[in-house]
Amino acid sequence: MQQKSEQNPGRKSPKLKRMGLHERAAARMRTMIIRGELPPGSQTQETRLSKELGVSRTPLREAMKVLAAEGLIELRPNRSPRIADIAIDGISELFEALAGIERLAAELAAVRATGRDLARLRTLQTRMEGHHRNGKLDEYFAINGEIHNSIVRMARNTPLREAHETLISRAERARYLALGANMRWSNSVDEHAGILAALEARDGEAAGRLLGAHVRQTGIALLEVLASSKPKLTAA
Repeated sequence: MQQKSEQNPGRKSPKLKRMGLHERAAARMRTMIIRGELPPGSQTQETRLSKELGVSRTPLREAMKVLAAEGLIELRPNRSPRIADIAIDGISELFEALAGIERLAAELAAVRATGRDLARLRTLQTRMEGHHRNGKLDEYFAINGEIHNSIVRMARNTPLREAHETLISRAERARYLALGANMRWSNSVDEHAGILAALEARDGEAAGRLLGAHVRQTGIALLEVLASSKPKLTAA
């Protein structure tokens, strides 16, 4: 019996390793798409991506299925997958929904967050402000997303968190692009400072109102960027 128990894990390990590869490949490709390294409308080149990501074609294709479910890649029969265009129609509704979710999350977080939660949020805010001063957009964006996710987790509401996770994955590329709007980056930092102050004051009404307005403004800034840019962006 002991020999059998030792053999079973050995048979499972290749599958676990393969799952890890496709998840890592999906995470890297997601970042490349969000940052515009894989631009909207471009076709994926499996050979190049396999080499760049350090994976074979099988986990790469599994990664593409994950990203297709998130709306970032279009899988096409007998043709190479392509990076999905940013859908202009629906942007307002997407950020309207996110604003509602995050507003409620902030209202709850103001009451339910622990002192440790708020101290960590203050640390993240300080780091984010430093990235802004130093012009480090990618680092700023990563911390910014962590702050939003932290506030939602601080609400201690599982259905709310799950709904947020579903929508935020669809909005990441749009949020990154919105930071290119005139003054949006600087305004975003100031808005986050006000949200944090309201949370620290345990003022749920103010925290919710400020965070909801912050998310809606990001959607507005994105539409401004899309209106003034010339990339191939289509309505969905």
